[in-house]
Amino acid sequence: MDTMKAVRAHHRGGAEQLVFEVAPRPEPTRGEVLVAVRAASVTPDELTWEETWADGRGPEARDRTPIIPSHEFSGVVTQVGPDATDVVVGDEVYGLIPFAGDGAAAEYVTVPADLLAGKPATIDHDAAASIPLSALTAWQALVAHAGIQPDQHVLIHGAAGGVGSFAVQIAADLGAHVTATARGRYRAFVRGLGATDVVDYAHGDFENQVDGVDVVLDLVGGSTQTRSWDVLRPGGVLVSIVAPPDPDAATRHGGRGIFFIVEPDRAQLQRIAHLVDDGRLTPFVDRVVSLADTRAAYEALETRHRRGKIVIHVSD
Repeated sequence: MDTMKAVRAHHRGGAEQLVFEVAPRPEPTRGEVLVAVRAASVTPDELTWEETWADGRGPEARDRTPIIPSHEFSGVVTQVGPDATDVVVGDEVYGLIPFAGDGAAAEYVTVPADLLAGKPATIDHDAAASIPLSALTAWQALVAHAGIQPDQHVLIHGAAGGVGSFAVQIAADLGAHVTATARGRYRAFVRGLGATDVVDYAHGDFENQVDGVDVVLDLVGGSTQTRSWDVLRPGGVLVSIVAPPDPDAATRHGGRGIFFIVEPDRAQLQRIAHLVDDGRLTPFVDRVVSLADTRAAYEALETRHRRGKIVIHVSD
């Protein structure tokens, strides 16, 4: 049996369960390819998701432990399974792995070929690995669900984080007027992403400074989501990735509330790669750790704010 180095958890829990060890190397099945992982990226709350530990939700779901975390990656195709098309050995690719399967905190990972997109050519693998989940989330929220248009007013909460930094850039590139909330020390950073106005949420309520918003992107939840209805114009839309918006509040304010979970999408990743290569979208990496230090990366997600993503550098 071929083996590889990987980070795995043999029991449910948090970062304390992650172990750097030797594990079986996966083999691609029908429609899959084997990718030599160059870099992967870690996601807040990933170790709390049911899909991380089981092959689905509900009473029929089966335990998957030991599991490998980290579902966004960049790497090189090393083997093509039966009926896998549109990729060949040697292709540099990046993508988002379905959550109810092993991730990319390992030297190798198998991925359905139809989910892979060509890696942006102008950046390295570490930067590319920081893109898939965050950029797809921002794209699906703003384009697929909110359908933003030029000159609309968009409010983005949590604009300095992984998803937020992409959302500001995408909204601005599409011609929207962007207002963002972030900590004061990130004001210049968020303005540089394309936000016209930045509200320091630690020193004042955004609802007293913002009004007439067409689209709210809620990346925070809680009272931030609840208070966002007060700034939304009639007919506007509140999109959240944290919790379903209150339908009664939507009715009272004459708006729409949308909650969604990001899905892998090859065509969208290809569009995002073109935006990166055209210089219209820039990924931001907070820091890079080794595969052996993956546990520390997940611990860092729980203890401090970040500007961009934490990336695992797996191999050169």
